[in-house]
Amino acid sequence: MDISGRRILVLGGFGMVGRAICRDLLEQEPSHLTVSSHLQQEAEDARNDLKSLFPDASIDAAWGNIFVRESFKDLSRGELLQDPEHRILFLEDVFNELDDESLQGQALYRLISDTRPDLVVDAINTATALAYQDVYLGSKEVLNTIQSGDQERMTDATIRLVATQYTPQLVRHVQVLYGAMREAGTGMYIKVGTTGTGGMGLNIPYTHSEERPSRVLLSKSAMAGAHSMLLFLMGRTPDGPIVKEVKPAAVIAWKGIGVGPVMKHHKPIPLFDVTPDEALEPLGELALSLPEDGFRRLGDERVLESVYIDTGENGCFSRGEFSVITTIGQMEFITPEEISRDVIREIMGGNTGFDIVTALDMAVMGPTYRAGSLRESALEQLRGLEEEHGIRSVAFEVLGPPRLSKLLYEAELLRRTAGTLKDIVASTTDDLSSACLDLIEEDKELRSAIISIGIPILLPDGRLLRGPRVKIPPARGLDAEPISDENLEQWASDGWVDLRVENMTRWQMRAGAIIDEVEAIPHEETSSRYHHDRTYWQLDDMLDIGKTVGWIFIREDEGERMK
Repeated sequence: MDISGRRILVLGGFGMVGRAICRDLLEQEPSHLTVSSHLQQEAEDARNDLKSLFPDASIDAAWGNIFVRESFKDLSRGELLQDPEHRILFLEDVFNELDDESLQGQALYRLISDTRPDLVVDAINTATALAYQDVYLGSKEVLNTIQSGDQERMTDATIRLVATQYTPQLVRHVQVLYGAMREAGTGMYIKVGTTGTGGMGLNIPYTHSEERPSRVLLSKSAMAGAHSMLLFLMGRTPDGPIVKEVKPAAVIAWKGIGVGPVMKHHKPIPLFDVTPDEALEPLGELALSLPEDGFRRLGDERVLESVYIDTGENGCFSRGEFSVITTIGQMEFITPEEISRDVIREIMGGNTGFDIVTALDMAVMGPTYRAGSLRESALEQLRGLEEEHGIRSVAFEVLGPPRLSKLLYEAELLRRTAGTLKDIVASTTDDLSSACLDLIEEDKELRSAIISIGIPILLPDGRLLRGPRVKIPPARGLDAEPISDENLEQWASDGWVDLRVENMTRWQMRAGAIIDEVEAIPHEETSSRYHHDRTYWQLDDMLDIGKTVGWIFIREDEGERMK
């Protein structure tokens, strides 16, 4: 991508890597840069710093938590979870289906929609932001409340535990990101990811007092890996942006070197004093945390001051800590400028060898020639057994989704009543609907097979045949769903065999579109240009339900494999 003249959004632009990337991007003269960070002060500081270096550049600041809805973006996590109404809305945003209203209300969607970037650079440590909510601490709290029998505390602790489930949060984040970039027409997304362990293995000695290796740290690595796989899938989506990820595998340093107060969680570390005469006997239980006001401060306002190196997100390290972690054989380190250099090269089409998405593309095993060759043999054996035993093998609702079973059975009904794609087009929709109804009434085995796998049959007059369970709508913990005209149409589309005239019209349009595709292929065309040529469809043969539904998934549902 040519960066010059492009609109760019940098997420996490206040951090070391984000700031370095912004500087390098501005060297390429984009038309506009939006630098985003969690806190307003951070975003404005980053913008002002960049403005001092590039006074003629067009630079905006944006801020807020991009993992929540727009109205919550300026709340701390504590403020969000303490309010009962906010908590419920947050959980609904994460766990409910993502409809248009919910999507458009998310802070990330609004940010991308407002800035409409050609390029999004994501320098947020997403894995840390999600995994350090600490599901293990939340689980322990729930177990403790269960043992105590305190129902009120148990309910509160359970809600908080549900709110720490980071996999659904990551999935929702990627869904929102994809939906927003698709709507905005974003051409490229590049992520600066993490390994979670600074490139070290399960023997990593660095923890925050947890066991070794730390469960919380490994959860961060698990999130980092899951994030990479979701980006891999986004990169295989035809209508999405080009997707890349650069994943440093060393500690990133440094932001500054100085002397003064040592900051932890954005606050200086207060100094306390206890003399040897005040020492306690280590008897009974050891309190792991006590109120600070029970201890004597070393001076009224004294805080820990020392010489330090600021490593950004990882915090301020002492000379000794920095020396240890960067020792050869430990995490070692990489500079933000080196990361930025490779990010810029990837954006501009260079081959750095460090793009994780490309690496996964190259490493995964795809479809094979042998499997394709054996496919026809397997299908022929299945056809032979169908003929031998007089059984049609249509759908079991094992593969999913229910729409697949619905479409296969509708195609089977049309195959048995009309015959060919040409016959479907030549019939009236009333005749198709009536013939399918007659077949359902006459063929008890067929009717039973459909409703027994959870696929209802919607009759032409609007009545419903169903078995004890239905796959659509999904239960989702509910015993019933209210029926409206709108959701009935959605359910019929998603997983009901629909015998109504309106649906027969859809099938006529599909059949006509397939025929038009085939007829558009020149008779003399014998090259490898077409996947599905005239010999594939054989328009005068009986409708092939698998081929036909495969076409629907590719054309109508836009579900074609990209690679």
